[in-house]
Amino acid sequence: MILLDTHIVIWLTIEPRKLSKTMAGMIGAERAGSRGIGIAGVTLMELAMLTTQGRIRPAIPLGPYLRRVEDLFVVLPITGTIAEHAMGFGAGYPKDPADRIIGATARVHGFPLLTRDKGIRHSGEVHCIG
Repeated sequence: MILLDTHIVIWLTIEPRKLSKTMAGMIGAERAGSRGIGIAGVTLMELAMLTTQGRIRPAIPLGPYLRRVEDLFVVLPITGTIAEHAMGFGAGYPKDPADRIIGATARVHGFPLLTRDKGIRHSGEVHCIG
C-alpha cells in the first residue's frame, strides 16, 4: 500500500491533469495489485477546510465529495502511536500539523508517501515516492 498526501488526492479527484504520468502509474500499479491506496484521516479534514475556504472546488457538494473520497481510498485513523510519532520529527520536518500526521501515518504503517511536498521530501524523515 502507498499513502497519498492531500494534494495528490486533490489532483486525482478534482484536477487530474496535474497528476504526472509517473504518479498515475504508481497509483495504477498499486490498485492493480489489489493493495489499495491509503490516506491519513486528517486528509479528509484538509479537504473539507480547503473546500469551505474556496481553495478547491469539487464538482459535487462537500458531503458527497468526502464520502466519495472515503470510498476511493483506505482511510487510516489517527492513533496514539501516530500522534506520538507526529511530535517526534526533527526540526527539518514541516511544522504543519496535518503534514506531521500524514508523515507519521506513513512511518507507523511502513508505507511510502506519494508527495511533491519539498519540505517533507527534503527532511529525509519519511520514505517518499513520486
